[in-house]
Amino acid sequence: MSGKYLDILITGDDITLDAGGLPVPVADRDSIAQDIVHMIRETGLLVELVGNRDVRTKARNLLLLTLEVDKDERIVPGSTEIEEVGLGLFNLKAETLEFGSIALSLEAEKQ
Repeated sequence: MSGKYLDILITGDDITLDAGGLPVPVADRDSIAQDIVHMIRETGLLVELVGNRDVRTKARNLLLLTLEVDKDERIVPGSTEIEEVGLGLFNLKAETLEFGSIALSLEAEKQ
């Protein structure tokens, strides 16, 4: 596989293997999307949104998440949009500089 950004596909918390038992590669837009999901998970901000009834805190966390995604050098600054579509469910859209748009579904796990 070739591409500018290469990674190994992670599903859940495990490396995804092909039928031959080898790691499945991902490149470019898929690699960027996967990196963003992991970055969001590491911030812990998405988890704080679950069950939070304070509108200001929710808005602040969504803004902070949006800014974190926009900081990625591969994302067009200001292109990130995150919207809540259900309890603990969020849709993220952003534009990469080189590979078009990405759209992700994010699910916050309760702690």
